[in-house]
This record gives sequence, C-alpha cells and structure tokens, in this order.
Amino acid sequence: MSGPQCCENPPEIISGSSQQGHMTHIEVIGGLTSYTAGSLASKLAIILIADIHGYEAPKLRQIADKVASAGFYVVVPDFFYGDPYVPDTSLSAWFPNHQPVKGCEDARRVVADLKTKGASAVGAAGFCWGGMTVSKLATHGEIEAAVILHPGPLSEDDIHEIKVPTAILGAETDEYSPPEQIKKIGEILSAKPVDSFVKIYPGVVHGWTVRYKDDDEHVVRCAMEAHADMLDWFKKYLK
Repeated sequence: MSGPQCCENPPEIISGSSQQGHMTHIEVIGGLTSYTAGSLASKLAIILIADIHGYEAPKLRQIADKVASAGFYVVVPDFFYGDPYVPDTSLSAWFPNHQPVKGCEDARRVVADLKTKGASAVGAAGFCWGGMTVSKLATHGEIEAAVILHPGPLSEDDIHEIKVPTAILGAETDEYSPPEQIKKIGEILSAKPVDSFVKIYPGVVHGWTVRYKDDDEHVVRCAMEAHADMLDWFKKYLK
C-alpha cells in the first residue's frame, strides 16, 4: 500500500494526558491501550479503528466523543502498539509490519472483551487502514454492524464473506478505493442476505472524514454528513 493520499494532511498529534483542554480517558481493552468515551452502562459499544496515523489523532477522538454523546460506549484502540505511520517515512516499509489481518485479530479480542464486560451489541467503524481491518472483522459475524470509510484496497473475497450489516462511505477521488470499485463492492453486498449501504461523497478525497481541513467548508460539511450517516447506521443496528 503506497501513494500520496494516505500521507497528505497528517493530523497534529498531541501525545500525553490531554487534548484540547480535556483529560483523555485511557483504558486497556482486549489487551490494547485505548481511548474511550461514554459509558459501558449503555450496553452498546462501538470500536473506531484509525487510519495509518493512529489512535491519538485529535479529530478521530472528536468523532469518538460525538458518537459517545449519542449514547454509545466508544473505544479507539492503539492497533499499532505505539508505532503509527510517521510523515516523511516510507509507507511501503511501515505497512508490512502493520497488516490489517493482524488488526482484525486484535479487533476480535477487543470485541470479546467488550462483550465480557457487558456490551450486548458491538459495532465497528474503520478509516482507510481501519476500513480494511473492519472489512475482515465483519466476515466473522462477531459484531452487529460495520461502517467502512474511504478504505484502502479491499479484498472482494472479504466482501463476499461479510456477515453483518455494512455501510461503505467512499470519496469521489480515491486512488485506493475509487468510486467504480466501491460501486462494484456495493453490488456484491446487495446480493447478500445482510443489509448494506454504499455512498460516494462528491468533491472529497481519500481520508476526508478524519483528516479534513477546518477552513474547507465543503469538505467539513461532507465529513459531518459522513459522521451522521455512520451514526445512523449504528443506531439502526445496535439495539
């Protein structure tokens, strides 16, 4: 997996105990250090799986807080074990050591831990690398719903094996998952006995939902729309 779009507009990572003046909530879930938001007392949990820039990205945590405010317990695990992609390094060298297959194995442990802790339903949403990971996680049928946002290259074999309601939110310009591929994947999903939803957002590029520029009104509007679509999907299937 290589190319400029994953590396453009990297987030400004603020490591440590606080971001934007708020104390972070860090727990270990399924063996992974995780940012958490909301209360598990809701019994409805959502895992957000980061893109290559990792779980400390401020906008990703803002999304987690937004989803939690709708009544979900949200977990953002560190699937890269403290080794996210760092700008100006080789993505082709980093990626082989951070495969979505391993991410899926870790995510399954997170799901199991959440259900042990009392979650009655778990959803998962993934961005780019995380979208690839969620596509694999959804083949196991251990979550109740999945959302895949501007994913890296998806395996059609994985899509054929998906067992849970799945939404795919794509960008009009995306070298990893161009609209024609997303539409083909949508056709595969529509032939399956599980519900699916595919949407292409105009005038945006790969990564827009989690690495948008605040001064770009169109992209911000599309990002907010995608977040709302993601939340609606989870509200529909996590009961």
